[in-house]
Amino acid sequence: MLVRDRMTLNPVTITPEVSVTDALRLMSERKIRRLPVVDAQGGVIGIVSDRDLLLASPSPATTLAIWEIHELLAKLTVEKIMTREVIMVQEDTPLEEAARVMADSRIGGLPVLRGTTLVGIISESDLFKTLLQLLGGRRPGVRITVATSGAKGTLAEITSAIYEAGGDIVGLGFSEVQGAADGTWVNTFKVQGVAKEKLVEVMRLHVREILDVREAQ
Repeated sequence: MLVRDRMTLNPVTITPEVSVTDALRLMSERKIRRLPVVDAQGGVIGIVSDRDLLLASPSPATTLAIWEIHELLAKLTVEKIMTREVIMVQEDTPLEEAARVMADSRIGGLPVLRGTTLVGIISESDLFKTLLQLLGGRRPGVRITVATSGAKGTLAEITSAIYEAGGDIVGLGFSEVQGAADGTWVNTFKVQGVAKEKLVEVMRLHVREILDVREAQ
């Protein structure tokens, strides 16, 4: 799965001379949390988030009169508060690589380029929606989490057993237990087409431990 498969196309952008007031209004109207800042040629020269804009606004405890606050914000432009060193990704970047960049950089979104042209934006919300789909979050079935060996072929053995029991895997997630000396993995399956009790019986033959099992709607 690549960034282009999950990004928001044609992101809303602003130019650097836009006021903080207008930028906040635009974010509110479009229900977005960040805006790439572009120059006259459409090139990305910065990015601003709702947090940047709110931090730039006077505190409610300010002694300024309301008309003075509006005048101040009308004069304060996005150019003065935007982040200039923008981290961006290409549209053919693997989704997990974009997620790693966002996590390591502690940012909530990345402008997406096709060459040098801005074509989208990928955000933490897009990643959450992807996770929901991968784990079968909107599908009913039996959700079972198991601890397994990290030996080659283990996952294939388990999925074959589920298939032979009449089950259909509609969600899957797995991760290695960090620091485990014996190579333990934790795998979560969302399965349709097989009763909870039968699935548990089948899985016990192929896993180290069943950690959790429940009916999920």
